[in-house]
Amino acid sequence: MSVKTEIETRLNAAFSPRELVVIDESELHRGHAGFQEGGESHWQVQIASEAFSGMSRIARHRAVHDALGKELVGRIHALGLTITE
Repeated sequence: MSVKTEIETRLNAAFSPRELVVIDESELHRGHAGFQEGGESHWQVQIASEAFSGMSRIARHRAVHDALGKELVGRIHALGLTITE
């Protein structure tokens, strides 16, 4: 399973988002730290879910990281998050 599919599957299961966009930005980082051939190292995630209602920005980020799990997060060099209700 691709990293993108894993991210989408885990976030859909945890938050039932009304919007979820997962973009592999790895190629934009060619030559920089953490880049790996074949991509899947640098990600941008936009997620909107009522599950984030009342949560601080830090709590939202922690919730996303928890949903992804340590093993998956450990395979990602960079993860940009835009999280809204």
